[in-house]
Amino acid sequence: MSVMDESGMFNVQQTIGSVLCCKCGVPMAPNAANMCVNCLRSEVDITEGLQKSIQIFYCPECTCYLQPPKTWIKCQWESKELLTFCIKRLKNLNKVKLKNAEFVWTEPHSKRIKVKLTVQAEVLNGAVLEQSYPVEYTVRDNLCESCSRFQANPDQWVASVQLRQHVSHRRTFFYLEQLILRHDAASRAIRIQQVDQGIDFFFGNKSHANSFVEFLRKVVPIEYRQDQQLVSHDVKSSLYNYKYTYSVKICPVCREDLVCLPSKVASGLGNLGPLVICTKVSDNITLLDPRTLRCAFLDARQYWRSGFRSALTSRQLVKYFVFDVEPPVSEATVGGQKYALSYVQIARESDIGKMFYVQTHLGHILKPGDQALGYDIYGANVNDNEMEKYRLSVKNGLPEAILIKKCYEEQRERKQKKSRNWKLKSLPMEMDDSRGRVDPEKTDKEYEEFLRDLEENPELRFNISLYRDKDYQASETASMTDGEGAPSVPIEELLADLDLSEEEEDDDDDEEDMAE
Repeated sequence: MSVMDESGMFNVQQTIGSVLCCKCGVPMAPNAANMCVNCLRSEVDITEGLQKSIQIFYCPECTCYLQPPKTWIKCQWESKELLTFCIKRLKNLNKVKLKNAEFVWTEPHSKRIKVKLTVQAEVLNGAVLEQSYPVEYTVRDNLCESCSRFQANPDQWVASVQLRQHVSHRRTFFYLEQLILRHDAASRAIRIQQVDQGIDFFFGNKSHANSFVEFLRKVVPIEYRQDQQLVSHDVKSSLYNYKYTYSVKICPVCREDLVCLPSKVASGLGNLGPLVICTKVSDNITLLDPRTLRCAFLDARQYWRSGFRSALTSRQLVKYFVFDVEPPVSEATVGGQKYALSYVQIARESDIGKMFYVQTHLGHILKPGDQALGYDIYGANVNDNEMEKYRLSVKNGLPEAILIKKCYEEQRERKQKKSRNWKLKSLPMEMDDSRGRVDPEKTDKEYEEFLRDLEENPELRFNISLYRDKDYQASETASMTDGEGAPSVPIEELLADLDLSEEEEDDDDDEEDMAE
C-alpha cells in the first residue's frame, strides 16, 4: 500500500510480518529461535547455576557488613551501598548481563534481605532472553573484631588521639565538634572523653585513628606526634601488640584574636601589619590588617615554623560606644566577607568621658549609637614581646583601640523571652575529671557565646548542620518587635532532624488506624 505525501511522491508503508511459534502456534514477532517468550522460558532457564540464597554477616554494634575475608563495610538499610555489597557477594553473575537490581521489602527484624535481579543472556540461535529472579540474603549477627574487643573490655583500645588546644576557652572545640558530626569523622571511635583543654578519642584500629588525624589536618592547623607502647609479644610467632597514641596540638590562635606578627613573618607576608586580626581559622589562618584592609593566609606549616601567639584574645574584649562614623575610605572583600575602612569616634563603656578617634574595618555595619567590642590597647597591660618591640619602633605610637565586631547585647536582652527555633547535635562524650576539672558554668557560658557567633556570622555556619527544634514554641507574651535587629538564623538554612524510631512509631499508628 502506498500513500502520497505533501511533495507528491508515493511512499510505500513497510509492515512487520509475524510468524507462528513453533511450540504453541501463537502469532509473534520473528526471532532467531522462532519461539514465543513463554515457550522460550519453559525451554531455557538462564538463572540456572546462579545463587538464589546466600548468608551474610552483620555487626549490630557498628552496623557494618563483612566483606570477606576481613573487611567490614558500613551500610544503611536499603541503601545504594548495601545493594552494591549484596550484588558483589553473588558468584557466577558474570555469566549473564545484569540489567536491573532493586530491594524487595522485608521486615527489618526478619533478618532477611531480598533483592530482585533482572538479567539477560543469549539462548537458542542467538536469541536474547531477559528474566527476573529473587535472591534471599540471610543476615547473621556477628561482632566485628573491634566491637568484640570492646564488649570484652571497654578500655581495650588500640589507638588514641589526644586533641589539645592551650587556650582559656573551648570555642574551637565546639566548632570542631560540629565539623566532626557533619562529616561523620568519629563514627568508628570506641569512646570519646572530654578533658580539660581538649578531647580524647579512642579507636579499636590504628588505621581509624590515622584517618581521623588526616581529617583534622584538613579542617584546622595542627601538628602531631605519634608514640607507641609495647603491650605484649609472642616469641614463637614474632607478633607484637602495640598501643598507639597521637598527640595532636591545635594552633592557639583563634578567630577574633589580636596578633602582633614577628618581624620575619610580617616581612614574609609583604610587610603586613604587624598588628593584625585573625578573622578565620580553617586549614589556613586568615589574617587581616584593620588599618589597610590587606589580608594574608598562613598554612599549618608556615605557622608552626614561627609559632607566634595571640597578644590579646576574645576573653579581653571591651565594650565601646560609637558616637560618630565617617564615610568609608576604601572597601575590600576577603573570603566572601565585606569590609570597609572608616574613621570612627568611640568611648569605652567604663569611661565615656575619654574619646578615641580610630580606624576600623567595620565601617559598613557601624553607625552612630551602636555598640562594638574591641581591644583596649590604650589601657591594656599586654604581656607580649613583639608588641613591646613594635611600640618602641613606631613613631606615632599604637592605636588606642582596635574594634573587632559589632555588639548586639541590647537587642539580645529584648530577645531573652524568645527561644531559638534551631539546635545543634553533640558527640556522645564522657567527662573525665581525673586530668583537670571542667567547670560546667563556664562551659555553658562559652557554648552560649558560640551559638551567638553562629547567628552573627553566616560564613561560620556554612560548614556545619543546624536542625529545626521540634519542641520550639513561640512565646505568646513576647512581642513581634522584641529582639528586632538582633541577628538570627534564617529558616531556609535549617535541616529537619530525622529520627527513624519516630517514623516507625508513626507507621505503626497508621497501620493500627487502617486496621480499625
